[in-house]
Amino acid sequence: MITCRNSISTFALLLLLKLQLTAQVPANYSANYAKAPRFKALIYFSDRKEGAHVIFAHQTIDYLQKLTVGDGFLLDTTQNFGNYSYEKLKDYQIVIMPDGYPTKKEERAVFEQYMEKGGGWMGFHESGYNDKDTHWPWFVNFLGGGVFYCNNWPPQPAKIKVDQPNHPITKNLPLTWTAPASEWYQWNPSPRLNKNIDILLSLSADNYPLGIKDVINFGDFPVVWTNRQYRMIYLNMGHGDEIYSDATQKLLIINALKWVLSNDKQGNPFTK
Repeated sequence: MITCRNSISTFALLLLLKLQLTAQVPANYSANYAKAPRFKALIYFSDRKEGAHVIFAHQTIDYLQKLTVGDGFLLDTTQNFGNYSYEKLKDYQIVIMPDGYPTKKEERAVFEQYMEKGGGWMGFHESGYNDKDTHWPWFVNFLGGGVFYCNNWPPQPAKIKVDQPNHPITKNLPLTWTAPASEWYQWNPSPRLNKNIDILLSLSADNYPLGIKDVINFGDFPVVWTNRQYRMIYLNMGHGDEIYSDATQKLLIINALKWVLSNDKQGNPFTK
């Protein structure tokens, strides 16, 4: 008799478990749970840069690594871009560069091919720095034609204003906020003059004069933008250890990451 009851109880438990596992998710269910990592991301960085830039690069790795909790996505890091042929690089839906870009001709060619064929890029601060010694015309055009012009010093907080409040990256951000201390680059000509560039965020003119040792007194000052010819975004933040100290700025970075990924021609990974 005891054996029979135990068998019935076990059968009932198994039946209940099966019903739970096979239950259909309602058509209007608000959540979308991933069955596997949604995408692959690669961080290319260098420890052979200015100390403040290296600190930011490692903080970026730590911050994005936290976002992988639960196997939401796969994150790889490298300090040697030469290890990546196009065939290997194309497996990544986004390449993130916190403190620089490829400097060798062969590596630059691979990155160009990756971007021209629909790759995704999110670059910070020094990854957009270019001057007369860069010798990479494609990259200047990629960034919108602007060349590094001047910067404030030392790093300091600055008032940020939203240029396009209805853009997916900025729609949940305040129209203005004070960004943590950074070294801010000004560009000439301003990327705003390029018809393919969408300026999303700028430094407010309220910041002028900007700086203590090196002082910027006027001029257009975009800090976050996209180039509609590519699946990319550039964020000028990225000097020192305070960049991830502000919740609004962290939200901006997540928004930027998701926006680049959502525009993948292979499909939006967040709807899968």
